[in-house]
Amino acid sequence: MNQSVHNKLVSFIWSIADDCLRDVYVRGKYRDVILPMVVLRRLDALLVPTKEAVMEELTFQRDEAGFTEWDENGLRAASGYVFYNTSQWTLQRLHDTATNSQQLLQTNFEDYLNGFSANVKEIIEKFKLRSQVRHMASKDVLLDVLEKFTSPDINLTPFEKLDTNGRKLPALSNLGMGYVFEELIRKFNEENNEEAGEHFTPREVIDLMTHIIFDPIKNNLPPVMTIYDPACGSGGMLTEAQNFIKDEEGEIRAINSDVYLYGKEINDETYAICKSDMMIKGNNPENIRVGSTLSTDEFAGTTFDFMLSNPPYGKSWASEQKYIKDGKDVIDSRFQIRLKNYWGIEEDADAIPRSSDGQLLFLMEMVSKMKPLSQSPSGTRIASVHNGSSLFTGDAGGGESNIRRYIIENDWLEAIVQMPNNLFYNTGITTYVWILSNNKTANRIGKVQLIDAGQLFRKLRKNLGNKNCEFAPEHISEIVKTYTDLAAVERTADDGIASKVFDNSDFGYHKVTIERPKRLKAQFTAERIKELRFDKSLKEAMVFAYETFGEGIYEEIEKHKKEILDWCEKNELNLTAANQKKLVAKTTWDKQAFLLEQASILLDSFGDVLYTDFNLFTQKVDAVIKDKKLKLGASEKNAILNAVSWYDVEAEKVIKSTVKLSADKLSKLLAHLDCTEKELADYGYYPTAKKGEYLTYETESDLRDTENIPLKEDIHTYFLREVKPHVAEAWINLDATKIGYEISFNKYFYQHKPLRAIEAVTADIIALEKESDGLIAEILNL
Repeated sequence: MNQSVHNKLVSFIWSIADDCLRDVYVRGKYRDVILPMVVLRRLDALLVPTKEAVMEELTFQRDEAGFTEWDENGLRAASGYVFYNTSQWTLQRLHDTATNSQQLLQTNFEDYLNGFSANVKEIIEKFKLRSQVRHMASKDVLLDVLEKFTSPDINLTPFEKLDTNGRKLPALSNLGMGYVFEELIRKFNEENNEEAGEHFTPREVIDLMTHIIFDPIKNNLPPVMTIYDPACGSGGMLTEAQNFIKDEEGEIRAINSDVYLYGKEINDETYAICKSDMMIKGNNPENIRVGSTLSTDEFAGTTFDFMLSNPPYGKSWASEQKYIKDGKDVIDSRFQIRLKNYWGIEEDADAIPRSSDGQLLFLMEMVSKMKPLSQSPSGTRIASVHNGSSLFTGDAGGGESNIRRYIIENDWLEAIVQMPNNLFYNTGITTYVWILSNNKTANRIGKVQLIDAGQLFRKLRKNLGNKNCEFAPEHISEIVKTYTDLAAVERTADDGIASKVFDNSDFGYHKVTIERPKRLKAQFTAERIKELRFDKSLKEAMVFAYETFGEGIYEEIEKHKKEILDWCEKNELNLTAANQKKLVAKTTWDKQAFLLEQASILLDSFGDVLYTDFNLFTQKVDAVIKDKKLKLGASEKNAILNAVSWYDVEAEKVIKSTVKLSADKLSKLLAHLDCTEKELADYGYYPTAKKGEYLTYETESDLRDTENIPLKEDIHTYFLREVKPHVAEAWINLDATKIGYEISFNKYFYQHKPLRAIEAVTADIIALEKESDGLIAEILNL
């Protein structure tokens, strides 16, 4: 479509709002009229040439065949499209026969809307067009709007026509109509300070995605192709992919191939636009569904040849969690995965990212709909736009990391392309295109290519929202060639492209837990044990209650219940219902009083002697408990010990247990840890003087650390090199090891720029000194 014609058309439509709606709608509501009217005018224009045929078919069905319900197939055949209108009206006739009566025009307009087939009525309903028609009629502007949209100076039809001056207006192709839709959406969203990127992906980005998806297999495309977008917006990616395949002048030219488009969109308005676009272009509108992709698996059991998407990122999906998880259980099969743990045992894994960002769930939706090679020898190819969060957010064993791991370990990730900042309309952040395939070529098996095209762009003369640059055709060609060649490319200039190829395992790491022994000192003092009067989780509230009501709290807790809870609310403690109940329960206060009483008995026995060996201390405590016949359970005893002990680096290590390993048990342990007997201390087993006997120590959680060790590196070797020299008493807790995956473009493509030479800096300072006429020397007292 000629750019000047496109701009003129958009400007004319844009002007309708200011000319007709200024005093009727607030500026942010203009779109509620303009967008559905554009859609309606286009559908109306398509039906005009076959209007007579449709009316004849209607007469035949009603008068000759005697149908009580219309035969949809006959009416569609007559209209030439998958939609029709059985009313006597067209928009042009509504305008031409209109009188000064807005009420009559409204009645006729509603009759016209009621004549549409069910699929168009759904679009009208999603746009809430009927209420807009009533509102415009009540404000006496309906005829004005109708006059603008049927004006001879605007051509929204697929046919050439003459304007009022007799000049030829070019036909508006289906592709051109799509451009008009999306440009209007972008402008309205920008006007309303909304996120245009939710609905609109820059055309050149889609161009890049379609080239990467289709070019590698352009000579081996299946005769019937299905394309799916789980966040289809107004359908731009779907229709562009179809145009790319079917373009008679393009490289592929699969003119005789059948292409079927599928999509889902949550926003009613953009869904209506997408569905109408499908109708306009002869696609099946029933393949476009409305609703949340994450909440409902609309296309369950269906697989697709190609999938392209720009899902929302950085957006919460908390309201949809109940459809995906029940407590900790994942109930949607799309997000159920199995991964092997460190020991190679396959188990269920969490594939659910944080509720604040659901973009990787859309990627998993597409992965779940890949065609297995048994179903199609070509498999499935996917291109999906993401921000940087999908690359590295999430720790080992977490949802995001597990999703990356699942995709990479199944060898589906072919490449990731980093795009320039400020390429999209609604965000200036860096974005990435992920390319997936379950039918990699031989040279890509086990490999992932990273392409940094972040410096490859040309500036726009005028910013469009956040968008201040774009890919030129030559940039797209360079990226596609770099991808196709699968070769390492070093950046030779600041604005060049770079590429690196990695093994799948290069992105994986072991998250290894490093433990250190607990070292405790202990001492019974009145100050320490008095803290036992209060439950740690309720200390602030219990202190208030005790200081306010004294010892009476133990017998009259029910009497003070309301005042205590009111105080908690006033002081914004935000206690859960369970903790509120616990706070005002007599059993809670009695339990803490019992602990204080028992600790006081121990204090009488121990005095304030300081112990630096907690092992000896606990032995003596046990002896006193036995001697005094104190009725302390394990948890109660531990509560007292915790109250009177603290970590000190100079204290003795706290022994957890003494382990006796027979020859058989020792062999199994060595095999499990994959180490020698001499290396057991590095895994927390310390030999004693007795053969086959080992000590293990309690761990100090506050000193616990983790190390991310590349999959390709031996854990023990890394430990000896990076940990042991600095913390001699540390050991590896191998059983807590998790596997994670992350992808860091900055790490792989960072280019160090050396500092300028001191001579150059000095020269600049001297030059500035001359410009400032000695001001710098005066300030620096030189």
